[in-house]
Amino acid sequence: MTGLPTPPPPKAEELMSTPLLQATETLTPTAVANTAVIAVVITVVFITLLSVLIVIIIYLYKNKGSYITYEPPEGEASETLQMENDSVQGKKDEYFI
Repeated sequence: MTGLPTPPPPKAEELMSTPLLQATETLTPTAVANTAVIAVVITVVFITLLSVLIVIIIYLYKNKGSYITYEPPEGEASETLQMENDSVQGKKDEYFI
């Protein structure tokens, strides 16, 4: 096992070459302000969409089944059905020409 070459130890500069250990670039005040404005705009849009969704859900919940139908209750027979039933039960006349 002595025939395997061993790599040399890394230098101190190479150890600091990973992106997490390198010094970060300092942002200018305008870049920080731009980032803050973008974050505020995204937050406002998200809160607005969330509040609209909540208002729609509340509206749909409160108005559930509040539509009006013009059909008679099931206990009453409607006049149109009575007229249709009378015409069917009558005697049919046949005419030959």
